Parts: sequence; C-alpha cells; structure tokens
Amino acid sequence: MIPDKKKTAFVALIGRPSAGKSTLVNKICGQKVAIVSDVPQTTRNAIRGIFNSEKGQLVFIDTPGMHKSKKKLNLKLMDVSQRAVSDSDLIIYMIDSTRPPGEEEAGIASFIVPHSPRTIIAINKTDIANGNNLVLIHKFLAEKLPGIDEKCIFEISAKTKSGLEAMLNALFDMAGEGEAFYEKEYYTDQEVDFRIAEIIREQAIKRLRQELPHALYVDIADSQFLADEKLFVRAFIVVERESQKGIVVGAGGAMIKSIRLAALKELRKIFDWKIELDLRVKTGKDWRQKDNVLRLLLH
Repeated sequence: MIPDKKKTAFVALIGRPSAGKSTLVNKICGQKVAIVSDVPQTTRNAIRGIFNSEKGQLVFIDTPGMHKSKKKLNLKLMDVSQRAVSDSDLIIYMIDSTRPPGEEEAGIASFIVPHSPRTIIAINKTDIANGNNLVLIHKFLAEKLPGIDEKCIFEISAKTKSGLEAMLNALFDMAGEGEAFYEKEYYTDQEVDFRIAEIIREQAIKRLRQELPHALYVDIADSQFLADEKLFVRAFIVVERESQKGIVVGAGGAMIKSIRLAALKELRKIFDWKIELDLRVKTGKDWRQKDNVLRLLLH
C-alpha cells in the first residue's frame, strides 16, 4: 500500500497591527517564534514559524501589520508584508474582532481580493469579542470578499487556541503535496543574532512603551562562543536622538538593567547555552529615514 503523501505550504499571515498574528504563530508552533507586545507594529520582518503534523508541514510567515501611512519605515513594513503574500502558497487574513472594520480594513480586503482562492480568514480574539462586532465583520466580509467561501472563515482565539485545529485542517486541505521544507526538529529558521536582537527589542518595547517604541532597534555588535558553551553578546539599543538615550538608560542605569535581565530570562527559555549579555545604548540619528539602515533591518 502506497503511504499518503504529505502536504506542505508556506502560509503568510496578514492583517492590521495588533490583530494577533505573532501570538497565533507562537501558539501553533508551540514555541516563541515571534516577539509579542501590545504596541502596534512590533513585528518588522517576515518571521517564519514551522508546524509539523502527521499531515505534513506548514511554514507560517508572520508579517508587519498593514496600515495606511506615508512614513518611510511604515512603507517599508508594508512592502515586507506584500512580498510575503506574493511568495506564499496560502494566506491567513487575520481580523481583530474587538474592533469594528473600517477604512483600513477595507484597504486590506481590497488587497486580498485577487488572492481569494488561496485565502483563509481568521476572526481573532473571539474570547473577548463584542457580539455586535462579529456581526459587522461577517457582513463586511460578505461585501468585500464575496469570493471567499464561508467554510474558509474561522472564528478563533489565538490566546486560548479555540478554533485553531479546524483552521489548521482547512490549511492542510488547501495545501499541495510535497517534501517538507525543514527537518522536523526545527520550529523556526531565524539566525541566532536576529533572535537575540528581537528578544532585547521586545523587552525594551514592553518597558518603554509609548515613550519611544518605534524609535529604537537593536544592533548585535559582537557575538562569540567562549569556554563552557557560553555565548558572549555585545548589543546596542539604538535610538534616534541623544535625548532618548537617558530614557533607555534610566535613573542610575535602572531601565537598561531591567531590559537586560528580562531579555536574559527569555533567552534562557530559547537557548541551551549560557549567555553573557553586554547591553548598551547609542544614537543612530534619524535612522528611520535612512535607506541603508532600513535595508539591513527589514527583510
């Protein structure tokens, strides 16, 4: 008897900022693949999370939230999302059910229309949703995306995992047959330095919140293995102006110490090695306006 062939697909997740895309990828993969915060547009890159089952392998691509903006950084983030859609086999369009659909949602739906045959819709946060919003969202989808069958629309909660199994089954049904892209032990293909930088940025965002979350990035200046499987990392939190350095450092160095210790705690959950983290702050004047910096950061 010939064994059933496995299903494989790259699946891009798109939606407005804070729709829950990163949380969904982490829950499906069972590991911390993408950093998460309640600050919009925390995700800046196309992050891959790998899910394996007896049915095959799905590679989920978490993308920056799509929203209207003429700022150079935001335009670059939109380009990252759009390229991920073009390069993927399937699409999950995530909608935040705690917010009624509006002009921005209509713009994403318009972008999705040509891709309707390979799209699944995930209406997220149904554990805390307003019932009236759900009615408005279903009406919105019927009007804006009539080409998507109702059986491809799922009400889910990425936080509680409600509805995820049915959605995954639908994705496997839509996926083509083929060999796995990655070995089974992999749950992401991110490089070590990138993962470390993302964890530091996550902890910085959580502590600095509205002061300057979008005005910083993390530069890994040096990383090398020492004796006893210890990884030494020197990293810089890069801000745009000299005046912002003091916010990151904090009184008596308290803020940067808090960021460093929280990052180390998260990194211990991911890596088996001991990590020694030398964390500092420097200025990269107006980095969000510099194409050479954005090219290095966004991919």
